[in-house]
Amino acid sequence: MEGKTHYDSILDRSKRITWQEDCYVDLQSTSCCLSKKGEMDDVSWIHKHQHQLQRFITTPFLDGVLSHLRTLDLLNTAEGAQIHAAGQLQDQVEMLTTILTSKNPQGSDALQAFIENSDSQVSQLIIKHDSMVKEHKEVLLQRYDPHRVSCPRLNISSRALRVVDGLSDLQQKEHDLMQVEATRGGRRNHLRQLGLAKLFDPLTRVSLPPRVSLTVGVAGIGKSTCVRHFIRQWSEGAICTDVSFVLPFTFWELNSFEKLSAERLVKLAFPHLTDPGLVLSGSCRTLLILDGLDEFRCSLNFSDAAPCNDPKKEVSIDDLVTNIIRGNLLPDAAVWATSRPRVASVIPGGLVDRVTEIPGFSPKDIQTFLNHYISETDFATKIWTHLESHKILMMISYIPCICWFVADTLRYLLESGLQESFPRTCTELYAHFCFMRAEVGEPRGRESVKMEQLHGSNRKLLGNLGRLAFYGLLKHKYTFSEQDFKTYGIDLPSTQNSLGVGILVREESAICTAYRFTHLTIQEFLAATYYHVASKRAIFDLFSESAMSWPKIGFQNHFRSALQHSQQAEDGHLDVFVRFLTGLLCPAVVKPLTGLLPLGKDDGNQKSWAAGFLQGLLVSGGTVVSLRAVNLAYCLQELQHTELLRSVEEDLRLGSLAGKLARPQCVVLGYLLQVSPECSEETNLTACLSYATVKCLLPQLLYCSNLRLENNHFKDDVMELLGSLLSAKDCHIQKISLAENAISNKGAKALSRALLVNRTLTTLDLRNNNIGSKGARFLAEALKMNQVLVSINFQNNAIEEEGAQALAEVLQSNRKLVSLNVQKNSIGADGAKRIADALKTNQTLTELILCSNQLGDKGTIALAQALTVNHTLLSLGLQSNSISNRGMTALTKALRLNRGLVSLNLRENSIGVEGAKDMAHALYENSSLQELDLTANLLHDEGVQAIAGAIKVNRGLTSLHLQWNFIKTSATKALAHALLSNSTMQLLDLQENAIGNEGVIVLAEALKTNASLRTLCLQGVSAGRSGAIAMAEALLVNQTLHTLDLRGNSVGMEGAKALANALKNNRSLKSLNLQENSLGMDGAIFIATALKGNHQLTYMNLQGNGIGESGAKVISDAIRTNSPDCVVDI
Repeated sequence: MEGKTHYDSILDRSKRITWQEDCYVDLQSTSCCLSKKGEMDDVSWIHKHQHQLQRFITTPFLDGVLSHLRTLDLLNTAEGAQIHAAGQLQDQVEMLTTILTSKNPQGSDALQAFIENSDSQVSQLIIKHDSMVKEHKEVLLQRYDPHRVSCPRLNISSRALRVVDGLSDLQQKEHDLMQVEATRGGRRNHLRQLGLAKLFDPLTRVSLPPRVSLTVGVAGIGKSTCVRHFIRQWSEGAICTDVSFVLPFTFWELNSFEKLSAERLVKLAFPHLTDPGLVLSGSCRTLLILDGLDEFRCSLNFSDAAPCNDPKKEVSIDDLVTNIIRGNLLPDAAVWATSRPRVASVIPGGLVDRVTEIPGFSPKDIQTFLNHYISETDFATKIWTHLESHKILMMISYIPCICWFVADTLRYLLESGLQESFPRTCTELYAHFCFMRAEVGEPRGRESVKMEQLHGSNRKLLGNLGRLAFYGLLKHKYTFSEQDFKTYGIDLPSTQNSLGVGILVREESAICTAYRFTHLTIQEFLAATYYHVASKRAIFDLFSESAMSWPKIGFQNHFRSALQHSQQAEDGHLDVFVRFLTGLLCPAVVKPLTGLLPLGKDDGNQKSWAAGFLQGLLVSGGTVVSLRAVNLAYCLQELQHTELLRSVEEDLRLGSLAGKLARPQCVVLGYLLQVSPECSEETNLTACLSYATVKCLLPQLLYCSNLRLENNHFKDDVMELLGSLLSAKDCHIQKISLAENAISNKGAKALSRALLVNRTLTTLDLRNNNIGSKGARFLAEALKMNQVLVSINFQNNAIEEEGAQALAEVLQSNRKLVSLNVQKNSIGADGAKRIADALKTNQTLTELILCSNQLGDKGTIALAQALTVNHTLLSLGLQSNSISNRGMTALTKALRLNRGLVSLNLRENSIGVEGAKDMAHALYENSSLQELDLTANLLHDEGVQAIAGAIKVNRGLTSLHLQWNFIKTSATKALAHALLSNSTMQLLDLQENAIGNEGVIVLAEALKTNASLRTLCLQGVSAGRSGAIAMAEALLVNQTLHTLDLRGNSVGMEGAKALANALKNNRSLKSLNLQENSLGMDGAIFIATALKGNHQLTYMNLQGNGIGESGAKVISDAIRTNSPDCVVDI
């Protein structure tokens, strides 16, 4: 009855409009102007709700509206048919509103009345949606606005997330810090990057938006920061505008419940949402955020959880979460969960539509953060320098939260004048951090009595927090309630001092209050301090919180127990705890903790004992070096007992590890692969490994990016091991060199299987093995499918014509391979023809090396034909292939048409004068070729003169090698004349040609004018004193030549004296080679003393000049005094 009255009142408004409150004007007596104004007011309801009408009206609801309007005679049959014929539902709704707004206001009012009197969910959404969303956004902005970050240059909170292909084995099984260390803070291969604005968008035009998204990242990487930033951005209307409601929950909030329903959870968290049913309905897009799965006290069991699809039904909290993720509950709501990687693995991969990863800081990011966070520029520089020299501290700084600890602590030490106390280990860092937090805010010079009281309260607080931290760590518990604090004797007011605020974070929400440590490593450090102190007096096993255990007396027994538990923990969650525990035995750590912890005195015996115990564990482990074993080396580093570590690192640097890799050395090598600067760019394990050591190190080799395993006598059994390595999902290897081993076709087959699944390897070097044609065929089949490898080297593998045919098939289908080296493989002319045919269609290969393959003119002609149509190949190597003038003619004809080739190597062939003339003709027309090598052919003066004529006009060539070509003076004059006008030539090599003094003099004259040449090679050209003097005169003028090679001539003392005088004034020359030039001691001393006035020369060779030991000492002293940066070979 009440609804009917309201409905009638709305209809009655069709005859009158409000003028003032309680005052109406009869529409029939108003002017035309008022009538129009009334119509506008009447239809404004439809305009106001147009978006909601189109968004929320369902087909049944629309049918009800149309039926009602027909009953009121406000819609005729033709109009109804017109609406149904409009097409999609949204189009039908738009047609309905168009028809109603064109009619009298009665139609619009009837629609409004029908919707406002309906108690359906659709009508409630149409009426309430916008106001609910507005209020909800205002509430979220109030809750999350205080959490803004303050490093705009890094924009930490809104950095792009990386879409990854699930979780790696390392992420599922290892401690967060070990994940960072094993990969050197490197980033996994990712499919693409996504900003927060597109986090829930489809990746392609044909894919669907993800229902369940999972974002992973190690502790402190910024997951919650990212969530908060997303919520702020959404609440401000900047992103994801199609989402009606974002409902953020944290797992530490959910820990306070035993049972509840989905609707009750929403009511408790968001009291302003009075009708949760509307929010959770499938009619509007809702996003549930579940932040911090790793903080959940329950274990999610997706196989045994009781199904529930009723949002009003109360179930256990773990079943509620499980059913939401599985899609039984709220199937239309999108879910975004965040977690540390290892815990995230409990969610079955099939339930997750998208996995994203938050990247940590790069070294550049760390430097940017320091420069922004620390206002004192010299402080930031000193901290950065310290991190660069202590790689362990640099690696943990990849985690933004720890980077803040590092910056804060080191800045405090600098401000306190304690730079000499800069931490070298993580334990030292955290000890200084706690000392800093205890001191900050306390005025210096306080009375000793009050300071002792302060230390006493801090000792008690740290002791109780340490016990809480330790037993929480054992239970994988990382958030704590006020009741937990009471259980462990922690007085809440005492946590509000500077120390407490620095190591604890208080989290508050509408549901509950919780506490956690500032970072996981803070909890682990405090746990270690508790265990260290307690173990000196405990008589029972501390790992059993109740006293019901076998007696354990003495620190050493407890230390053994901790290491045993750590080594047995498959997930490595005690790794960092035992590092800290070991580090606390170091005197440098004890000093800042004095007064904060009752550590007592240590005469150093415990440190020595622990070092021996740890080294004993290195020997006694299994055959494979696991990350648990590598953690023992980290413990030795924290203990600052580094003799073994330094010894292995030195052998690694010198390449002298062969025969020294027993198990302890293998463990240390596994550690060095993560932290040593020697392994940061390239891991060189040449000539030091065997099958046993590879098997031992296999898990650690997984995370190297550039791996050199050359000259290790590897056979096919090792290839099986390396194949499993390259097949692993966690593989980070991008480059691997297996050159100089004994790999046959069986080993190649093992590698080929790996290449079918590997997604990281870009470069494979197999030169100087014996894979044969069969091995080449195996690898070729894999390369047809592999879409990652870009460079492969088959040099000297006897693949022959059959192997070349297999590689040609690869070139026809593979669209990733850029570089292919098949040098010295006897592929012959027919093999070259196969490859040439493939080049006609291939558009990706840029480098092809076919040197020493017996191609002859026939194979060369085939390749030349390919070059007429292929314009993507940039470099072609044809050295030592018996190419004569006939093959050269074909190549040069192709060069006239080709516009892609940049480098052509024709060394050591049989090209004569006619071939040289053909090349000259090509150079008149071709402007793309930049590097041409014609060394050791039969060009003679006549051929070189032709090429010199072309160089006068050619503007592409930058490098020309003419060594060993029987060139004499006349050709040299032609080249010198060409240099007068050529402005692109940068390298000219005339070595081992009898051009004599006359030739050198004309070249020197050209150098006075030429301003492009950078390198001039004149080794063994029969130059003497006059040639050297002429070159010296040129150096007084020329300011562009960088390298001058005069080896094997007869410069003599006078020539040396002239060159020395030139060096005093020349400012461009950087390298000068005067080896074997009969300088004598006097001539060499002239050159050496000239360095006093020269500041550009960085290399000089004076070997083979009869200087003698006394002369060498004089020269060395002169160079050390006058030019210490110049390297001189004597």
